[in-house]
Amino acid sequence: MNEQTINQQYTQILLLINQRRLKEAIYQLESYLWQCSDWNLRNRFEEMQVAYNYMLQYMQEGIADPGRKSLYIKIQTQALEITDQTRLLLLDSYSDHLYHIYRKKQASESTHRDMDQIRHILESFNDDLAVSCLLTEQKQDEVLTRHEDTLKLLFLQTWTNSVWGSAEAEQAKAMLESELLLESDLCLFVSAVTMSLLECFDVRKLLWLMDAYQHSNTQIGQRGLIGMAFAFHRYSDRLHLYPAIENRIVSVNEVKQLDKDLMLIQRQILLSQETEKIDKKMREEIIPEMIKNVSSIRNMKFGFEESDEEKDDRNPDWTSMLDEPKLGEKLREMNELQMEGADVNMSTFSALKSFPFFREIQNWFYPFDKKHSSIIKQSKEQNDQNDVLDTIIQSGLFCNNDKYSLFFIMQSFPKAQRDMVFSQLTEQQAEAFSDQAKWEELRKFNDRPTTVSNQYLHDLYRFYKLNQRRMEFTDIFKEKIALYQVPLLKGMLYHPDFLIHLAHYHLSKEHWNEAVELYQQVLTMKECPEATDEFYQRMGYALQKLGRRQEAIAAYLKADTIKPDNVWTNRHLATCYRLTGHFTEALIYYRRVELTTPDNKNIVFYMAHCLAELKQYDEALNYFFKLDFLENNSIKAWRGISWCSFVKGKHEQATRYYEKIIERKPLPVDYLNAGHVYWVSKQTSKAIAMYSKAAELGEGRDAFIEAFKKDAPFLLEQGIAEEDIPLMLDLI
Repeated sequence: MNEQTINQQYTQILLLINQRRLKEAIYQLESYLWQCSDWNLRNRFEEMQVAYNYMLQYMQEGIADPGRKSLYIKIQTQALEITDQTRLLLLDSYSDHLYHIYRKKQASESTHRDMDQIRHILESFNDDLAVSCLLTEQKQDEVLTRHEDTLKLLFLQTWTNSVWGSAEAEQAKAMLESELLLESDLCLFVSAVTMSLLECFDVRKLLWLMDAYQHSNTQIGQRGLIGMAFAFHRYSDRLHLYPAIENRIVSVNEVKQLDKDLMLIQRQILLSQETEKIDKKMREEIIPEMIKNVSSIRNMKFGFEESDEEKDDRNPDWTSMLDEPKLGEKLREMNELQMEGADVNMSTFSALKSFPFFREIQNWFYPFDKKHSSIIKQSKEQNDQNDVLDTIIQSGLFCNNDKYSLFFIMQSFPKAQRDMVFSQLTEQQAEAFSDQAKWEELRKFNDRPTTVSNQYLHDLYRFYKLNQRRMEFTDIFKEKIALYQVPLLKGMLYHPDFLIHLAHYHLSKEHWNEAVELYQQVLTMKECPEATDEFYQRMGYALQKLGRRQEAIAAYLKADTIKPDNVWTNRHLATCYRLTGHFTEALIYYRRVELTTPDNKNIVFYMAHCLAELKQYDEALNYFFKLDFLENNSIKAWRGISWCSFVKGKHEQATRYYEKIIERKPLPVDYLNAGHVYWVSKQTSKAIAMYSKAAELGEGRDAFIEAFKKDAPFLLEQGIAEEDIPLMLDLI
């Protein structure tokens, strides 16, 4: 056996159980379990198997059994739990992952302590540290070392303990209720429970996280909430088998408004999953722009491309949801991203995780603590500088993980360089926080539940992306997390207001598929409120961005029915009709937009384009001339004028404009069309020269011949003999 085989068999058994194909699942589980030497697990399996066989026998004999439904569910849960435990025991023998290394180590060593013993040691830390400070430095080091060794033991024991018994659940409850335990220590314990639960389902741990969520301390409560959310996602298909979970969700929601908190966490998780995109934006756009310190006006290329009309075409009426800062205001843009909760520091700190501190797995989850030995030992002689660092750390700008990195990198500087940096920081600090009201506002921002949860998500993101053994963990941030689709949460989260809000969010982040999916789900809901014009505008916009233009047209038409003559809707209807080849319909809507913006160069150009496609060349020429006037020497206008003039037989005018184009930056198609004009004007030598240039600059002779033959009908209308066309192609 190997890890892959073990996991494949595990997945197959779970699939059968979830499909309620219990007989097949039990048969495969028996074979799976046979490779495991745990006799207690085998006994549990045999008891479950006997119960299931009796249930089948009673049903076959027609015996009424009022408890059959509950017994079936119980057997399902037992099968799932036995399968979970079997997988872990098998992997302990074959896997070299850190999780299984520590599981084997915990089983073989005598260092195990129960949670009550650990709690008593941790509760005495503050008093022990205070006393040690009055004694020797060595005594202080001993206290710190004992505290951190105990925390490591707590984390590893909790993480690798796949299932709690009733006694352990009570001990965990005592940890949560302790008034002497440090906030940071209890936060680490919550993370350990979360990581353990993500390794293996345990109903007691999930119920405990719900208790942690209700803790009066914000740091602890938000960690409990995120742990719950991840567990709800990871085990969505089995939660309904545990009535205790459903009952607890209902009772917690009555007290804490769990539904609203889960909605916020859903959005924050989605924002965390944007980190790579934000990181790229920071590296390629924001930071270079800030360094260059250029104006906000970017170099725009002149002229239009066929796709121009679909760029930067969001509805300005949506600014509350989709507003984006101007490119020149990069610092403001970065601040807005950070205030939204975006992880703008990932690129800065990703290279600063090689310090010894991060070699210990539990430290990735430990809140920043000035009492940590790594902090105390390096900062004894820098009290004035630490005041500055305290200010930075308390500002809420960094997650705990990055706070440690910031501290360690500052301590690694040579003293002279460090003094210079801190002196500059001191001046900036005095200026930045001279207004006490602003400082207090920033402190309050740091203590908000949403800030705390965001920072913790950033800590988790760094663990899954940057820790040295990250490949051993299933990266939850790569998974599609949709809490509103978890069956047990649908009653709370699956309602129109939340889905619409989430769809708008996906739209703002250009997640077109997700936005469309949510908008369509809303329309199928019985309790769906009457959809507004803006709803259909957004839905149509997402569909248009996906290239599903016919569906986009249907959505835009509904928006137009609800609120007629909206310029934005009309313009997008025109665009979609034009790009699907419905030029008559496109022209109708372009004319409506023209009434409001008669001098819009884009509208003028695309109206001319539609008229040309409809062979209304005289009117098309008028619009191309208007574009040339509005834009002053517009090559696009010249191309339109040249082609329409050629088709209408105005060869002199066509020649004049093609010559102007060729003097600028001609495309292969310009040489092709100029060749047509010269040929019908009896200037065969010039025509051959133009055609040859078009063939030379194009994508090959076959492509040139195809384009040439496509224009053949126009040449025939201008008097070129059909038998001369192959001769001309041979001359080129």
